Amino acid sequence: MKSISPLLFFLQFALFACVQAPVESKAQYSDSDSKFIELSINFLADLKDDKSTDRYVERYAKLDLDSLHKALKSPNQKKAFWINTYNAFIQYTLKEDPTLYENRSSFFSKERIDIGGKKMSFDDIEHGLLRASTIKLSLGYAKNPFAPEFETKFRMQKTDERIHFVLNCGAKSCPPVGIYSAVDFDREVDKVAMAFLNSVSVYNKEEDEVSTTILFSWFRGDFGGNSGIRSTLIKYGVLPKGSDASLNYKDYDWTLDLDNYVED
Repeated sequence: MKSISPLLFFLQFALFACVQAPVESKAQYSDSDSKFIELSINFLADLKDDKSTDRYVERYAKLDLDSLHKALKSPNQKKAFWINTYNAFIQYTLKEDPTLYENRSSFFSKERIDIGGKKMSFDDIEHGLLRASTIKLSLGYAKNPFAPEFETKFRMQKTDERIHFVLNCGAKSCPPVGIYSAVDFDREVDKVAMAFLNSVSVYNKEEDEVSTTILFSWFRGDFGGNSGIRSTLIKYGVLPKGSDASLNYKDYDWTLDLDNYVED
């Protein structure tokens, strides 16, 4: 673990205008990981360590949106920040009040996250930003032509289908929570995706069929339909190369399951 340098801490202190003791950095950073991504990383890391995290919520509310937009230049910077942010606020919010999960539709759609004074929902982050304004119930085949200005400013230009293997909505069947950097994003995500898919998928060689997560079915358009789903399963070693296996999907277990983190 590397501690935040005095200069970096000073910048962080000035940005968020908080009077706090120095916060230990939870990951190895490079100059390409902005202080905003570092904020999202530390928020998740302290949640994982069961530390007080109210100060992070306050810092998010005080973010300067213009500075945030300028800092999140690359696709991987955007994905790292918004994935960490989504997962952190899921854990934080449901730890504060697990009863909110009883009405999942309201839980995901209500604007309960403050990002620089902009109130957002979990659906806004997942479908608006990370899925590039894809309509939630369209199976990944329809975009929202009336996306609001904030969404069009901060969203991805195209959907990276791997987000479905790293977003954790609090359910038992969700992928575990990882902590992602921008500089090593692809390697980190591929590692988690491979572990997740191999843990939930069963390939029957004799019948040439595979049983896997229903996330593929819900977001099939993000993967490019059935052929793209098979290609993904081949990529991560679930199916053999060239397979045309039949696709079966497992029921989703919506039981609340917090603190499901990627093992170190």
